[in-house]
Amino acid sequence: MEEALAKKRRRQRWAWYLYDFGNSAYAAVILLAVYSAYFHGQVVVNAENASFLWGLSVGIAMLMVAFISPVLGAIADFSRAKKPFLFGFTLISCIFTAMLFFVQRGDVFIGMLYFILAEIGYRSAQVFYNALLPDIASHEEMGRVSGAGWAIGSAGGVICLFIILPLIMIFKGPLMVRISFLITAAYFALSSLPIFLWLKEGSAPTPLPKGETYLSVGFKRLISTFKKVRHFGGFIKFMICFLVYNDGVIMALNFASIIGAVLFGMEQQALIIFVILVQLTNVAGAYVFGLMADRMGGKRALMLSIAVMFVAIVMMFLAQSQGFFFFIGGLAGFAMAGIQSLSRTVVGMLVPSGQSAEFYGFFSVAGQASSFVGPTVYGWVATSVTTWQLKQGMEDLLARQQGQRMAILSIGVFLLVGLLLLGAVHENPVRKSAKLPVDGKNLAQAG
Repeated sequence: MEEALAKKRRRQRWAWYLYDFGNSAYAAVILLAVYSAYFHGQVVVNAENASFLWGLSVGIAMLMVAFISPVLGAIADFSRAKKPFLFGFTLISCIFTAMLFFVQRGDVFIGMLYFILAEIGYRSAQVFYNALLPDIASHEEMGRVSGAGWAIGSAGGVICLFIILPLIMIFKGPLMVRISFLITAAYFALSSLPIFLWLKEGSAPTPLPKGETYLSVGFKRLISTFKKVRHFGGFIKFMICFLVYNDGVIMALNFASIIGAVLFGMEQQALIIFVILVQLTNVAGAYVFGLMADRMGGKRALMLSIAVMFVAIVMMFLAQSQGFFFFIGGLAGFAMAGIQSLSRTVVGMLVPSGQSAEFYGFFSVAGQASSFVGPTVYGWVATSVTTWQLKQGMEDLLARQQGQRMAILSIGVFLLVGLLLLGAVHENPVRKSAKLPVDGKNLAQAG
C-alpha cells in the first residue's frame, strides 16, 4: 500500500514538473528568443514604433494580470476548482500562441492582441499551478519540490529552443519562424496533459463567507494586507526598492533579443543560441548566489547581484561586437538569477511571523502591478530617440541603434536607483517592532 501511494505521489509530482517544462518553452520562445524579435524586426511593425508597441503590449498584459490576481488568488484558495481554471488559462495561452502563426507583415493589431492574450493566459495559469503545490508536497518538502520544478522547467525551455533552432537554420525565412509558434503551442499543450490526467486536488474547498463572492473576497484580502503592510517599515522600504530594480530586470528580459537584432544584426538562430546561454548561466547564478546568501547575508548578496547586473548593462551600452554581447548575456543571466531568487529570500526576512503567505501575495501582486512601467519606459525612450534622430537626417538603422542604446541606459537607471535605495533597508526582521499582532483568523482567510 505504501509503495503504491509513493508511486502515485511521484507520478503527480512529475505531472507538476512537466507543466513547468512546457510553460517555460512559452517564455523562452515567445517572450525571449523568437516572437519578440519577429515582432520588432521590420516584419510585423515598422522599425520606428516597434519598441514602443512591444513595450506597450508587455505592459498591458502585466497590468491586466495584476488587476485580476487578487480574484484569481481567492479562487485558488477557496475553491476546489484549481485544475479547471488552470486548464482554462493554459488553453487560452496555447491557442493564442498558436494563433501567432497568422501574424505576418503589417499585422500590428492582431500581433499585439494575440500576444497579450497568450501572455495573460500564461501568467494567470501560474497562479493555479503554484496553488497545486500543497497537494503534492508536505510543508517540509515544498522547497525541494519547487526547486526541482524550477530546474526541470528551465530545461524545458532550453530543449524547445534546441528543437526550433535547427529548423530555423535549415528552412530560413519568416514561414519557419511562424511555424515555431505552432511547435511551441503544441509543446506547451502536450507537456501540460499529465497534470490534468494524473494530479488530483487533495484539499477540500473552503466555503465562501456568507454574502461574499470571489471578487469581493479577493479585493477585501488585498485591502486588508495593504493596511497591515504600513506597520512594517522595513518591508515597505524593500518593496519600493524591489519595484524599481525589478522593472530594470523585466526591461532587460523583454528587450534582450530586440537589442541583439538591432545593435548587432543577430538573426533568429543567433538569438536562440543567445537565450540558451542566458538560461544556462541563470541556473549557475541561482546556485552561486544561494551560497553567497548563506555566507554574507541575503541583502548583501542581493546588492551584489544587482551591481553585477548594472555592470552588464553598462557593458551592453558600450558593446560593439556580437561576441561581446554573448558574454554580456551570460553575465546578465548569471546576475538575474541572483536578483530573482534573493528578492524572495529578503522578503522572508522582513515579513511578520505567521503571515508570510499574505505578505508574499502582496509582494507578487505589487510586482506585477508595477511591471508595466519599465517596458513602457524602454519602448518610449527607444522610439522617441529614434524618431528625433530620423528628423535630424540620420540613417534609419543608425537612428534605431541610437534609440536602443539610450533605452539601455534607462535599464541602468532603474537598477542603480533600486540598488541605492536597497542600501537603506535593514536586513533584521521587522516583526519585533511591529504593532500589529498576528491574527489567526485573518491569516486563514489570507492563505
